[in-house]
Amino acid sequence: MELFSQSFAEGERIPGEFAFAVPDAASHVKLSRNKNPHLRWNDAPAATKSFALICRDPDVPGQGDDVNQEGRTVPADLPRVEFIHWLLIDLPAHLREIAAGAFSSTVTPRGKPGPNAPLGARQGINDYTGFFAQDRDMCGDYYGYDGPCPPWNDALRHRYIFTLYALDAETLPVSERLTAAAIRQAMRGHVLAEASLTGLYTLNPSLAP
Repeated sequence: MELFSQSFAEGERIPGEFAFAVPDAASHVKLSRNKNPHLRWNDAPAATKSFALICRDPDVPGQGDDVNQEGRTVPADLPRVEFIHWLLIDLPAHLREIAAGAFSSTVTPRGKPGPNAPLGARQGINDYTGFFAQDRDMCGDYYGYDGPCPPWNDALRHRYIFTLYALDAETLPVSERLTAAAIRQAMRGHVLAEASLTGLYTLNPSLAP
């Protein structure tokens, strides 16, 4: 199975329209269009009954002391942790493409609704839910896709890994809160094949092309 995108190529920069934020000369960052990227795949196993999709950033700083602090830099060798940007399950077996902007086309304060999603799918809760938990204007359950927003002073370009899973179940057996942990547990023993696509993103002007 192979996964492609018209929005960006493997190992290349993700355009700003697919990010949560873009660089800004005055304030470091400003909100962007936050569109989900286009995705297309082929060569799914004949026994596929549904697809699941996870987008994750494995490069989030494990310590926040230097994050977005004036006059400081998040060192590239700092330990990193995972941040989930998109959880999507129960995509129908006949599907081979997701259009750009089909699941997200703007930043939604307090998060997009869920778990019901377009195309008969269900979308899970991404990690902006925890990130904004203490923000009175932004707190809420962030379902579906919300794009890149790495620290503007991070010395490391972040990787955004989109992984598509072909499953032998029409509906994943998960009814509790749709978190990454719950979805990964439910997928165990049901994965027939998988394919990944990785894009890069930074808000650090010193790392800009």
